[in-house]
Amino acid sequence: MKSLLRIKAIFNKELIQLKRDRVTFGMVIMIPLIQLLLFGYAINTNIRDIPVGVVDNSQSGLSRVLIQTITATQVVEFKKRYQNVKQAQAAIARSEVRAILVIPYDVEQRLARHKTMNLATPPATDEETSRAIAQWVVDGSDTVIAAAIKSLRTMPLAELLSKPANRNTPTFEVALLYNPEQRSAVNIVPGLVGVILTMTMIMFTSAAIVRERERGNLELLINTPIHSLELMLGKIIPYMFIGMVQVLIILVLGYVIFDVPFNGGIGQLFGATLLFIIASLTLGLVISTIAKSQLQSMQMTIFVLLPSILLSGFMFPYEGMPKVAQYISEALPATHYIRLIRGVVLRDVEIIDMTFDVTWLLLFSIGGLIIASLRFKKNLD
Repeated sequence: MKSLLRIKAIFNKELIQLKRDRVTFGMVIMIPLIQLLLFGYAINTNIRDIPVGVVDNSQSGLSRVLIQTITATQVVEFKKRYQNVKQAQAAIARSEVRAILVIPYDVEQRLARHKTMNLATPPATDEETSRAIAQWVVDGSDTVIAAAIKSLRTMPLAELLSKPANRNTPTFEVALLYNPEQRSAVNIVPGLVGVILTMTMIMFTSAAIVRERERGNLELLINTPIHSLELMLGKIIPYMFIGMVQVLIILVLGYVIFDVPFNGGIGQLFGATLLFIIASLTLGLVISTIAKSQLQSMQMTIFVLLPSILLSGFMFPYEGMPKVAQYISEALPATHYIRLIRGVVLRDVEIIDMTFDVTWLLLFSIGGLIIASLRFKKNLD
């Protein structure tokens, strides 16, 4: 009986402590709620409205009808027009669009040949494939996006044909850039760099100030002439080197084990990674100034980590998310870094050509340092 009373006393004590610990109580409610919403609404492999461009060498009424017919499928959405294929491929490399429809100047003649193919012919030969009406040039690094575009390869054109064409004859040719073999590792390994850095960098610094407080070192720091900003910078600089080592390990092992190509420059990779590491570390510092204990800092880190994995484009294509989820993903440093590292590693893009992502990471880092410094200074007072 006395044992039950003691257990009840501890039980009541834990309930009271949980009630007072609002951060932990909030995580108990919010983490399953957010996971439910993310998996229920934001995660969608049925891709629609993929942003694409067009190079219309025909400039005819038929080419315009062809574009309208493809748009009606809702698989793609034409965003931009380009003068030539070279300009269009540069846009794919910068992630402005995910694919390009190239309409040849002789599209009318190709359509006429397409009409003459009867249903009794055998599967398409290379010669028949060359008779395709137009060509898709696709960013093959994302296998889900590439599969969605490839589904249009044998798209029927009932509006343009007087009679059905052979289903074995492709309507479009499809050329896959950067990952023609459609190996998932090519897309996963660079994205994994962003996820691991998010996990480790935020985790390292989210407990930085809290750890000093729990160990009794905060009073010593208060009595030193060090400024808040100097303390924040001193906290994050050592972890920059750790982050660079992690990137090196992942990319080298990815190349050796999974044959993931490295097409970009080391300097470009270093610049993009440094920006992301600083952004992640400053986010961890902000968490550290909010949390009251290391347990709370870990809980808040998980709260940031889950959306970073699910909404950054690492596991699921950005285009498959609803607008609200896309807005949330744009606020995450991991989203911008994964775009950058895939652009550098797979497509040999210079980070200066991806100005939006670079600028966002830079502003996030500066804002995070200012907020963390101000909050720490406030706590000192």
